[in-house]
Amino acid sequence: MILSCQKKQEYYLSQGEIFHTSYHIKYEYKEPLGKQIQVVLDSFDLSLNPFNEKSVISKVNNNQPIEVDDFFVTVFNKAQEVSEVSGGAFDITCAPLVNLWGFGFDKTDSVTPEIIDSIKSFVGYRKVHLVGRKIVKDDPQIILNASAIAKGYSCDVVAELLESYGIKNYMIEIGGEVCAKGKNPNGVCWKIEITRPDDDRSGLKKDRFVVLGLCDRALATSGNYRNFYIKNGKKYAHTIDPFSGYPAENEMLSATVIAPDCMTADAYATAFMTLGLEKACAIGDNIPELVYYFIFSDEEGNLGVKYSSNMEKYIMQ
Repeated sequence: MILSCQKKQEYYLSQGEIFHTSYHIKYEYKEPLGKQIQVVLDSFDLSLNPFNEKSVISKVNNNQPIEVDDFFVTVFNKAQEVSEVSGGAFDITCAPLVNLWGFGFDKTDSVTPEIIDSIKSFVGYRKVHLVGRKIVKDDPQIILNASAIAKGYSCDVVAELLESYGIKNYMIEIGGEVCAKGKNPNGVCWKIEITRPDDDRSGLKKDRFVVLGLCDRALATSGNYRNFYIKNGKKYAHTIDPFSGYPAENEMLSATVIAPDCMTADAYATAFMTLGLEKACAIGDNIPELVYYFIFSDEEGNLGVKYSSNMEKYIMQ
Protein backbone atom coordinates (compact mmCIF):
# COMPACT_ATOMS: atom_id res chain seq x y z
CA MET A 1 0.00 0.00 0.00
CA ILE A 2 1.30 3.44 -0.97
CA LEU A 3 0.28 6.34 1.26
CA SER A 4 0.57 9.93 0.13
CA CYS A 5 2.21 12.39 2.51
CA GLN A 6 0.77 15.37 0.71
CA LYS A 7 -1.85 17.41 2.53
CA LYS A 8 -5.33 17.25 1.07
CA GLN A 9 -6.37 20.45 -0.69
CA GLU A 10 -9.41 22.27 0.59
CA TYR A 11 -11.04 25.68 0.28
CA TYR A 12 -9.96 28.32 2.77
CA LEU A 13 -11.42 31.77 3.44
CA SER A 14 -9.22 34.71 4.37
CA GLN A 15 -11.01 37.91 5.30
CA GLY A 16 -10.34 41.24 6.94
CA GLU A 17 -10.20 44.96 6.29
CA ILE A 18 -7.91 47.07 4.11
CA PHE A 19 -8.22 50.54 2.51
CA HIS A 20 -11.23 51.28 4.77
CA THR A 21 -13.15 48.38 3.21
CA SER A 22 -13.53 44.64 3.67
CA TYR A 23 -12.02 41.76 1.73
CA HIS A 24 -13.03 38.11 1.31
CA ILE A 25 -10.66 35.71 -0.42
CA LYS A 26 -11.56 32.05 -0.99
CA TYR A 27 -9.03 29.65 -2.48
CA GLU A 28 -8.23 25.94 -2.75
CA TYR A 29 -4.90 25.00 -1.22
CA LYS A 30 -3.23 22.66 1.25
CA GLU A 31 -3.04 25.29 4.02
CA PRO A 32 -4.34 28.79 4.82
CA LEU A 33 -2.39 31.76 3.47
CA GLY A 34 -4.00 34.52 5.50
CA LYS A 35 -0.71 35.94 6.80
CA GLN A 36 0.88 36.04 3.35
CA ILE A 37 -2.18 37.78 1.91
CA GLN A 38 -2.16 40.38 4.69
CA VAL A 39 1.53 41.15 4.13
CA VAL A 40 0.89 41.86 0.44
CA LEU A 41 -2.15 44.03 1.20
CA ASP A 42 -0.27 46.00 3.85
CA SER A 43 2.53 46.62 1.36
CA PHE A 44 -0.02 47.77 -1.20
CA ASP A 45 -1.66 50.05 1.36
CA LEU A 46 1.70 51.69 2.04
CA SER A 47 1.92 52.57 -1.64
CA LEU A 48 -1.52 53.73 -2.77
CA ASN A 49 -3.73 54.56 0.21
CA PRO A 50 -4.15 58.38 0.20
CA PHE A 51 -5.56 58.21 3.74
CA ASN A 52 -2.28 56.70 5.02
CA GLU A 53 0.10 59.56 5.82
CA LYS A 54 3.12 57.28 5.31
CA SER A 55 2.06 56.00 1.88
CA VAL A 56 3.89 56.78 -1.34
CA ILE A 57 0.87 58.56 -2.81
CA SER A 58 0.51 60.75 0.30
CA LYS A 59 4.16 61.79 0.00
CA VAL A 60 3.62 62.56 -3.68
CA ASN A 61 0.61 64.68 -2.75
CA ASN A 62 2.67 66.52 -0.14
CA ASN A 63 5.40 67.19 -2.73
CA GLN A 64 8.00 65.26 -0.79
CA PRO A 65 10.99 64.06 -2.83
CA ILE A 66 10.32 60.36 -3.36
CA GLU A 67 10.82 57.65 -5.95
CA VAL A 68 7.56 55.79 -6.49
CA ASP A 69 7.35 51.99 -6.29
CA ASP A 70 6.16 49.36 -8.77
CA PHE A 71 2.57 49.41 -7.46
CA PHE A 72 2.37 53.15 -8.05
CA VAL A 73 3.94 52.96 -11.52
CA THR A 74 1.53 50.26 -12.68
CA VAL A 75 -1.56 52.10 -11.44
CA PHE A 76 -0.41 55.48 -12.74
CA ASN A 77 0.29 54.17 -16.25
CA LYS A 78 -3.06 52.37 -16.46
CA ALA A 79 -4.87 55.45 -15.14
CA GLN A 80 -3.28 57.62 -17.82
CA GLU A 81 -4.20 55.07 -20.49
CA VAL A 82 -7.88 54.95 -19.44
CA SER A 83 -7.93 58.75 -19.17
CA GLU A 84 -6.83 59.03 -22.81
CA VAL A 85 -9.33 56.45 -24.06
CA SER A 86 -12.21 58.01 -22.09
CA GLY A 87 -11.34 61.55 -23.15
CA GLY A 88 -10.59 62.54 -19.55
CA ALA A 89 -13.74 61.08 -17.97
CA PHE A 90 -11.40 59.06 -15.76
CA ASP A 91 -8.91 61.29 -13.97
CA ILE A 92 -6.90 60.53 -10.82
CA THR A 93 -6.12 64.25 -10.38
CA CYS A 94 -9.82 64.81 -9.66
CA ALA A 95 -9.18 64.37 -5.92
CA PRO A 96 -9.62 68.07 -4.96
CA LEU A 97 -13.08 68.06 -6.56
CA VAL A 98 -13.97 64.80 -4.80
CA ASN A 99 -12.89 66.37 -1.52
CA LEU A 100 -14.84 69.54 -2.28
CA TRP A 101 -18.07 67.60 -2.62
CA GLY A 102 -17.49 65.70 0.62
CA PHE A 103 -16.38 62.28 -0.65
CA GLY A 104 -12.65 62.43 -0.02
CA PHE A 105 -10.27 63.02 2.87
CA ASP A 106 -11.25 66.70 3.28
CA LYS A 107 -14.72 68.23 3.30
CA THR A 108 -16.04 71.65 2.38
CA ASP A 109 -19.49 72.77 3.51
CA SER A 110 -20.19 75.29 0.75
CA VAL A 111 -19.55 74.85 -2.96
CA THR A 112 -19.71 77.75 -5.39
CA PRO A 113 -18.96 78.03 -9.12
CA GLU A 114 -16.00 80.25 -8.25
CA ILE A 115 -14.48 77.59 -5.98
CA ILE A 116 -14.99 74.92 -8.63
CA ASP A 117 -13.33 77.05 -11.33
CA SER A 118 -10.42 77.73 -9.03
CA ILE A 119 -9.87 74.03 -8.31
CA LYS A 120 -10.29 72.98 -11.96
CA SER A 121 -7.22 75.07 -12.79
CA PHE A 122 -5.05 72.39 -11.16
CA VAL A 123 -7.08 69.31 -12.14
CA GLY A 124 -6.24 67.36 -15.27
CA TYR A 125 -4.43 64.09 -15.98
CA ARG A 126 -2.18 65.76 -18.56
CA LYS A 127 -0.82 68.07 -15.87
CA VAL A 128 1.02 65.27 -14.06
CA HIS A 129 3.83 63.10 -15.45
CA LEU A 130 5.89 60.07 -14.50
CA VAL A 131 9.54 60.74 -15.28
CA GLY A 132 11.59 57.71 -14.40
CA ARG A 133 10.54 56.97 -10.82
CA LYS A 134 9.46 60.49 -9.97
CA ILE A 135 6.14 62.31 -10.34
CA VAL A 136 6.43 65.72 -11.96
CA LYS A 137 3.50 68.12 -11.55
CA ASP A 138 2.69 71.19 -13.65
CA ASP A 139 1.25 72.69 -10.46
CA PRO A 140 2.30 71.72 -6.90
CA GLN A 141 -1.36 71.96 -5.83
CA ILE A 142 -2.16 68.83 -7.86
CA ILE A 143 -3.06 65.85 -5.69
CA LEU A 144 -3.76 62.28 -6.72
CA ASN A 145 -6.32 59.75 -5.56
CA ALA A 146 -6.19 56.31 -7.15
CA SER A 147 -9.16 54.90 -5.21
CA ALA A 148 -11.17 54.36 -8.41
CA ILE A 149 -8.53 51.97 -9.75
CA ALA A 150 -6.38 50.80 -6.83
CA LYS A 151 -8.94 48.44 -5.27
CA GLY A 152 -9.18 46.61 -8.58
CA TYR A 153 -5.42 46.41 -8.86
CA SER A 154 -5.15 45.08 -5.30
CA CYS A 155 -7.27 42.12 -6.42
CA ASP A 156 -4.81 41.50 -9.26
CA VAL A 157 -1.88 41.68 -6.83
CA VAL A 158 -3.44 39.08 -4.51
CA ALA A 159 -4.21 36.91 -7.55
CA GLU A 160 -0.51 37.02 -8.48
CA LEU A 161 0.36 35.88 -4.95
CA LEU A 162 -2.08 32.95 -5.06
CA GLU A 163 -0.87 31.89 -8.49
CA SER A 164 2.72 31.93 -7.25
CA TYR A 165 1.64 29.07 -4.97
CA GLY A 166 0.16 27.20 -7.93
CA ILE A 167 -3.42 27.86 -6.83
CA LYS A 168 -5.86 27.29 -9.69
CA ASN A 169 -9.22 27.91 -8.00
CA TYR A 170 -9.85 31.19 -6.18
CA MET A 171 -12.15 34.18 -5.80
CA ILE A 172 -10.81 37.50 -4.51
CA GLU A 173 -13.25 40.24 -3.48
CA ILE A 174 -11.97 43.55 -2.16
CA GLY A 175 -14.50 46.32 -1.63
CA GLY A 176 -16.83 44.81 -4.23
CA GLU A 177 -14.19 44.33 -6.95
CA VAL A 178 -13.55 40.71 -7.92
CA CYS A 179 -10.91 38.46 -9.48
CA ALA A 180 -11.95 34.87 -10.09
CA LYS A 181 -10.20 31.82 -11.50
CA GLY A 182 -11.20 28.22 -11.88
CA LYS A 183 -14.20 26.83 -10.02
CA ASN A 184 -15.91 27.35 -6.67
CA PRO A 185 -16.31 24.52 -4.08
CA ASN A 186 -19.37 23.29 -6.03
CA GLY A 187 -17.29 22.81 -9.17
CA VAL A 188 -18.86 25.63 -11.20
CA CYS A 189 -17.91 29.18 -12.06
CA TRP A 190 -17.97 31.65 -9.19
CA LYS A 191 -21.36 33.33 -8.82
CA ILE A 192 -21.21 37.11 -8.51
CA GLU A 193 -24.39 39.01 -7.65
CA ILE A 194 -25.07 42.48 -9.03
CA THR A 195 -27.45 44.24 -6.66
CA ARG A 196 -30.42 46.36 -7.56
CA PRO A 197 -29.31 50.03 -7.63
CA ASP A 198 -31.64 51.36 -4.94
CA ASP A 199 -30.53 54.41 -2.93
CA ASP A 200 -29.13 52.95 0.29
CA ARG A 201 -26.25 54.58 2.12
CA SER A 202 -26.25 51.86 4.81
CA GLY A 203 -25.13 49.19 2.33
CA LEU A 204 -27.51 46.75 4.05
CA LYS A 205 -30.07 46.62 1.25
CA LYS A 206 -28.70 44.20 -1.31
CA ASP A 207 -31.54 42.94 -3.46
CA ARG A 208 -30.28 40.71 -6.25
CA PHE A 209 -30.65 42.14 -9.74
CA VAL A 210 -28.63 39.67 -11.81
CA VAL A 211 -26.16 36.84 -11.17
CA LEU A 212 -23.05 36.48 -13.30
CA GLY A 213 -20.85 33.41 -13.59
CA LEU A 214 -17.18 34.33 -13.48
CA CYS A 215 -14.32 32.02 -14.47
CA ASP A 216 -10.82 33.33 -15.22
CA ARG A 217 -11.94 36.94 -15.38
CA ALA A 218 -12.18 40.06 -13.21
CA LEU A 219 -15.22 42.21 -12.48
CA ALA A 220 -15.82 45.68 -11.06
CA THR A 221 -19.02 47.60 -10.42
CA SER A 222 -19.39 51.34 -9.93
CA GLY A 223 -22.63 52.97 -8.86
CA ASN A 224 -24.11 56.09 -7.32
CA TYR A 225 -26.67 54.37 -5.11
CA ARG A 226 -24.53 53.79 -1.98
CA ASN A 227 -22.08 56.67 -1.72
CA PHE A 228 -24.15 59.86 -1.88
CA TYR A 229 -25.71 62.50 0.32
CA ILE A 230 -28.76 64.75 0.10
CA LYS A 231 -28.52 68.47 0.85
CA ASN A 232 -31.36 70.96 0.46
CA GLY A 233 -33.42 68.25 -1.22
CA LYS A 234 -30.82 67.50 -3.92
CA LYS A 235 -28.89 64.25 -4.26
CA TYR A 236 -25.12 64.49 -4.72
CA ALA A 237 -23.42 61.29 -5.91
CA HIS A 238 -19.76 60.42 -5.46
CA THR A 239 -18.90 60.10 -9.17
CA ILE A 240 -17.46 63.52 -10.03
CA ASP A 241 -17.39 64.76 -13.61
CA PRO A 242 -13.85 66.17 -14.18
CA PHE A 243 -15.15 68.38 -17.01
CA SER A 244 -17.84 70.24 -15.07
CA GLY A 245 -16.44 69.84 -11.56
CA TYR A 246 -19.88 68.74 -10.37
CA PRO A 247 -21.20 65.26 -9.47
CA ALA A 248 -22.05 63.44 -12.71
CA GLU A 249 -25.69 63.80 -13.69
CA ASN A 250 -26.81 61.26 -16.29
CA GLU A 251 -29.03 58.21 -16.59
CA MET A 252 -26.40 55.72 -15.35
CA LEU A 253 -27.13 54.02 -12.02
CA SER A 254 -24.68 51.13 -12.12
CA ALA A 255 -21.83 50.08 -14.42
CA THR A 256 -20.41 46.56 -14.22
CA VAL A 257 -17.35 45.73 -16.31
CA ILE A 258 -15.69 42.36 -16.88
CA ALA A 259 -12.09 42.39 -18.11
CA PRO A 260 -8.98 40.16 -18.07
CA ASP A 261 -7.66 42.11 -15.04
CA CYS A 262 -9.49 43.92 -12.25
CA MET A 263 -7.50 47.15 -12.51
CA THR A 264 -8.83 47.68 -16.03
CA ALA A 265 -12.38 46.70 -15.04
CA ASP A 266 -12.32 49.08 -12.06
CA ALA A 267 -11.10 52.09 -14.03
CA TYR A 268 -13.56 51.68 -16.90
CA ALA A 269 -16.51 51.09 -14.56
CA THR A 270 -15.80 54.51 -13.04
CA ALA A 271 -15.26 56.19 -16.42
CA PHE A 272 -18.53 54.76 -17.77
CA MET A 273 -20.50 56.19 -14.84
CA THR A 274 -19.19 59.64 -15.73
CA LEU A 275 -19.69 59.31 -19.49
CA GLY A 276 -23.34 58.30 -19.50
CA LEU A 277 -25.02 55.48 -21.40
CA GLU A 278 -24.43 56.42 -25.04
CA LYS A 279 -20.76 57.33 -24.76
CA ALA A 280 -20.04 54.41 -22.42
CA CYS A 281 -21.54 51.92 -24.87
CA ALA A 282 -19.55 53.45 -27.74
CA ILE A 283 -16.25 53.03 -25.90
CA GLY A 284 -17.13 49.63 -24.46
CA ASP A 285 -18.08 48.25 -27.87
CA ASN A 286 -14.79 49.47 -29.30
CA ILE A 287 -12.62 47.56 -26.80
CA PRO A 288 -12.94 43.79 -27.46
CA GLU A 289 -11.55 42.76 -24.06
CA LEU A 290 -14.28 44.61 -22.16
CA VAL A 291 -17.71 43.20 -21.28
CA TYR A 292 -20.27 45.56 -19.78
CA TYR A 293 -23.63 45.50 -18.01
CA PHE A 294 -25.27 48.90 -17.40
CA ILE A 295 -28.33 49.63 -15.29
CA PHE A 296 -29.86 53.03 -16.01
CA SER A 297 -32.93 55.13 -15.39
CA ASP A 298 -35.09 55.91 -18.42
CA GLU A 299 -37.04 59.11 -19.04
CA GLU A 300 -39.97 57.82 -16.98
CA GLY A 301 -37.71 56.89 -14.07
CA ASN A 302 -37.92 53.15 -14.70
CA LEU A 303 -34.90 50.85 -14.54
CA GLY A 304 -33.40 49.87 -17.87
CA VAL A 305 -30.60 47.47 -18.79
CA LYS A 306 -28.04 47.62 -21.57
CA TYR A 307 -25.26 45.10 -21.97
CA SER A 308 -22.66 44.15 -24.55
CA SER A 309 -23.25 41.20 -26.87
CA ASN A 310 -20.43 39.26 -25.21
CA MET A 311 -22.12 39.54 -21.79
CA GLU A 312 -24.79 36.91 -22.45
CA LYS A 313 -22.49 33.97 -21.72
CA TYR A 314 -21.85 35.32 -18.21
CA ILE A 315 -25.51 35.81 -17.20
CA MET A 316 -26.70 32.92 -15.02
CA GLN A 317 -30.06 34.27 -13.78
